[in-house]
Amino acid sequence: MDTRDGTARAFDVVLFGATGFVGELTARYLAAHAPAGCRWALAGRDRGRLERLREALAAEHPECARLPLLAADAGDADALRDLAESARVVATTVGPYVWYGEPLVAACAEAGTDYVDLTGEPEFVDLTYVRHDARARETGARLVHACGFDSVPHDLGVYFTVRHLPRDVPLRVDGFVRTNAGFSGGTLASALTALGRVGQTARAARERRLHEPRRVGRRIGTPLGGPRFSRETGAWALPLPTLDPRVVARSAAALPVYGPDFRYRHYAAVRTLPAALGGAAAVGAGFALAQLPPARRWLMERHGPGAGPDAERRRRSWFRVRFVGEGGGRRVCTEVSGGDPGYDETAKMLAESALCLAFDEGLPPTAGQVTTAVAMGDALLGRLRAAGVRFRVADAR
Repeated sequence: MDTRDGTARAFDVVLFGATGFVGELTARYLAAHAPAGCRWALAGRDRGRLERLREALAAEHPECARLPLLAADAGDADALRDLAESARVVATTVGPYVWYGEPLVAACAEAGTDYVDLTGEPEFVDLTYVRHDARARETGARLVHACGFDSVPHDLGVYFTVRHLPRDVPLRVDGFVRTNAGFSGGTLASALTALGRVGQTARAARERRLHEPRRVGRRIGTPLGGPRFSRETGAWALPLPTLDPRVVARSAAALPVYGPDFRYRHYAAVRTLPAALGGAAAVGAGFALAQLPPARRWLMERHGPGAGPDAERRRRSWFRVRFVGEGGGRRVCTEVSGGDPGYDETAKMLAESALCLAFDEGLPPTAGQVTTAVAMGDALLGRLRAAGVRFRVADAR
């Protein structure tokens, strides 16, 4: 098959970072669910580990014995250029992205190759917008960050919610996240890196604002809000200053369905006041430790990348995000829910995002740095529902 500009490519999807913890889960998902005829490949810096992964996949899916392997290091610009030029879509799990991610984004933007990742790092997203959005729009590449639990359930969940509210009126949506899941060393490394780079993150956000076109005639807000008891969820709501509300705001700015005046607030939902206080204290302690390089290194060494919850722990894990939307005299409560959010469901979301860009017809005509709602919208929502992620209306009046 060809790219949208008619350029012939060897592969429909290349998975970069395939031997990491989430990378292997994504490879296993693709092995089980990629459509017949999908030409996909495993990529990473260690060919020996790629070969062992291919053998493990082939034990369950014999056709995977012939999977192509592409050796490339995250810092090797020439190898990344060759990788990007060989693929219609590149999916990457290699983080922390602010350290290792930009060369691949640059290669995909230059080659006109669609790109998806799992970043939850606002600094990285803003820097790649400033440096590569314009070129991606010229070549037709769609650069879609945050295609895992950061931020698919929240971005598509709000998109799903506003479509059940009146059009062309001010809309207010609150999101409440609950989960019992664990985390991996790679996730910890990304979180500590982001927390330890507050100044750099703020500078990247300011630079992005200088490059973004100004909105005329519409208002989009994502205020942090304060801790409160939520009658809608029966839980204490703690504001979550993550990438998710920024992604929602960018979808709202691009899509008229969010109305002329849109506001979104993002919370963690905690059942009891002691747990809420404990959670707030833990976040504060984590932030303080992340400012100290020795403490940050110690934490990363104790939970190194490549490890994560075992299969049994993941089977017991779940997430639910409740959205409460209001506007035009109507109120709707929706819910997005699924299994283990950080790993099994994240691998599913990344793989389905890559397959959606590679194969689904009738996607919105767009290019540059875009969100999942803008780039894939209904198509990805439908894919995830078919794959077991639940989107439902819980209440409407």
